[in-house]
Amino acid sequence: MVGSLPRPLGRSLSLIAACAVAGLMPVPHAGAAQGCSEDAMVVFDGSGSMSEMGFNLMDEPRIFAARRAIRQVMPQVAPVRNLGLLVYGPGPREACDNIDLRFSPIPDAAPRMIAEIDRLMPSGNTPLTASVARAAEALDYRTRPGVVVLVTDGKETCGGAPCQLAAELAADAPALTVHVIGFKLRGEHFSWDSENQHDYRQGQTVARCLADQTGGLYLTTETVDELVAALRTTLGCPIFGRLEDAVLPAG
Repeated sequence: MVGSLPRPLGRSLSLIAACAVAGLMPVPHAGAAQGCSEDAMVVFDGSGSMSEMGFNLMDEPRIFAARRAIRQVMPQVAPVRNLGLLVYGPGPREACDNIDLRFSPIPDAAPRMIAEIDRLMPSGNTPLTASVARAAEALDYRTRPGVVVLVTDGKETCGGAPCQLAAELAADAPALTVHVIGFKLRGEHFSWDSENQHDYRQGQTVARCLADQTGGLYLTTETVDELVAALRTTLGCPIFGRLEDAVLPAG
């Protein structure tokens, strides 16, 4: 499911998802790096909710699906863009300062990115706002353009104010773009009543304003294929962004 996109972007992401499923997604080549001069930080939700399962139609923990998406995407996007990784949640105690800059943007980051996410054991709280701020610092956002891609299941549990941060980033760093990918977002309540049985999917992340105010994309995803498409769209540079002009073969 893709949420809150301008219509052309919505069509583009739908096509990207279709191409991913059909195995038609082009693989970046050296020439694609021309449009990828901006470093990017992936801010990854490693909080305890990423290990949830057994309700709200989730038959496996979110982290399992997220790992598969990372394994699929990173070998394609890492050759054309410097990538870094910041994880929040896990730590020696369930504290709101468990924000771990695993590495700043580096070339060919795919093996390290995959290894870090593969061994991640979700736990702890969700200092979402502070993590995005830390990622922006890692990009030296006041003096250089950059991209932050936040992958989150939705909630801020450490009292952060993402919309305030969004306003500050927009004012201080007009060349910084924050994309927000909501993965398997869930509402606060689940009801077995037939009229409301789908309310669990009506959740939104409080981080949406980070994208809205910095010119980024806010994408909601439910499946591995949708998460793959969203990561390619936000990290993959122009060769992925122009797929709305492609024509899928009949069949």
